Amino acid sequence: QLQLVESGGDLVQPGGSLRLSCAASGFTLDGAAVAWFRQAPGKEREGVSCIESRGGGTNYVDSVKGRFTISRDNAKKTVYLQMNNLKPEDAAVYYCAAVRRVAYGCSVVASWYAVWGQGTQVTVSS
Repeated sequence: QLQLVESGGDLVQPGGSLRLSCAASGFTLDGAAVAWFRQAPGKEREGVSCIESRGGGTNYVDSVKGRFTISRDNAKKTVYLQMNNLKPEDAAVYYCAAVRRVAYGCSVVASWYAVWGQGTQVTVSS
């Protein structure tokens, strides 16, 4: 069974930091592009960042550039999202998603991805 499990969500004050983790089970992340999405109440799901399987290429939505960093450790079958200088508008449920057998490139478009996690809640509030 292909699964992704997110963790690391928490309540944090504005300006704080969190690191989210996305752990794969049932498949290897080698050869898989992985992305992070988020959805706030009453809003559509938004692509935040993605990382390709080879070459280390990444993409970010403009609103998080310079604050968020996506990375991967294929040996641990885990992708991370380091989030710094968090703002109230970053509050959402964060999901990771993966698509296998994609050597290069990635996308922040949801339809690219076949395997999804259950989400982890990030709350940014003083």
